Amino acid sequence: MAPLADFLASIIPWQLPLHLQSYVPGRTPLSTPQEVYPFLLAYLVVVFGLRAYMKNRPPLKLQGLFQLHNIFLSAGSTLLLTVMLEEIAPLAVKHGVFGSMCSDDMWSDRLEFFYLINYYFKYLELIDTVFLALKKKPLAFLHVYHHSATALLCYTQLNGRTSVQWIPISINLSIHILMYYYYYATAGGAKIWWKKHLTTMQITQFVIDLFVVYFATYSYYAANYFKGLPSLGSCAGTESAAVLGCLLLSSYLGLFIQFYIQTYKKPAKGKGKVPQVNGKPITNGNGVANGHGHKLE
Repeated sequence: MAPLADFLASIIPWQLPLHLQSYVPGRTPLSTPQEVYPFLLAYLVVVFGLRAYMKNRPPLKLQGLFQLHNIFLSAGSTLLLTVMLEEIAPLAVKHGVFGSMCSDDMWSDRLEFFYLINYYFKYLELIDTVFLALKKKPLAFLHVYHHSATALLCYTQLNGRTSVQWIPISINLSIHILMYYYYYATAGGAKIWWKKHLTTMQITQFVIDLFVVYFATYSYYAANYFKGLPSLGSCAGTESAAVLGCLLLSSYLGLFIQFYIQTYKKPAKGKGKVPQVNGKPITNGNGVANGHGHKLE
């Protein structure tokens, strides 16, 4: 039972078609390589095109739209995390620690729908970069890479039906609740002291993510290819999804650690020297890691 999800379903006066309630490759929007890769390429073209267009123009403020974007993603992440945990908790109790990560039964119709919503959130988050370009904020490699790669990552995990993905998704949603609220609030002039801790939380997130995805991938290969290795059993999901998940999450961890060092660790020499991106200093909560030119995603 998922009381909140059931309540929401009961008050919505219309029903989504099947290909929007579940992931149907070829029918669900953005469910084929012919859709996903051109869309992500278009994202890059638009972003760098806007950056070139704005080069000799004054930056746009866009405060109202910026705050609306952030509060929507913060509230949406809160709602999605809540209904996901309602669905996951009884399944995890039933199947135990290993089963909750690796059992085929950890893929329910309702969870698939929630994963699909989370996947579409990743495309909404690409708007972060549009704000960056229009406001003429520094455009870091980490920001562009993380945003585009995460949309690709969620796409591959939906296709691969990896049961372990609920763990990275849940942690990521938890951080997004705080992160998008932070940018909503600071855009309105609020002074919030815990920016640095968001980056620390994100690094911790990737450490946990890597532990569970590497464990799940090891379990799969040990059970299916290397029978002599100790294993608790196989793990649900395709090999390509598992390997890509390991590679992308590993790259995230390395890039976020580098960002943390550049942003928060004082240089040993040259007092007053601050880290720069594209020749522009990162200052006072306007550091650049995956968000709005000052995002910590």
